[in-house]
Amino acid sequence: MGAYLTWQPRPDTTDADRNCISNIRPEGIGTADAAFKIAHLLSAMRTRRLSGVRLKDDSDPLLLDGR
Repeated sequence: MGAYLTWQPRPDTTDADRNCISNIRPEGIGTADAAFKIAHLLSAMRTRRLSGVRLKDDSDPLLLDGR
């Protein structure tokens, strides 16, 4: 399973405008970790008002730190 997230999508939105969490499955990214990443990205999108290549997913250090 995958999740594609886009800030203010339009008909001309490209893949570069989207953030993707892919490989959501027991043998890949577990559902709890995927939900954390999605919530983190959605919060960052609302704050910064952008998505895609301009918004990096920096949630991995948070997962490693146990926050």
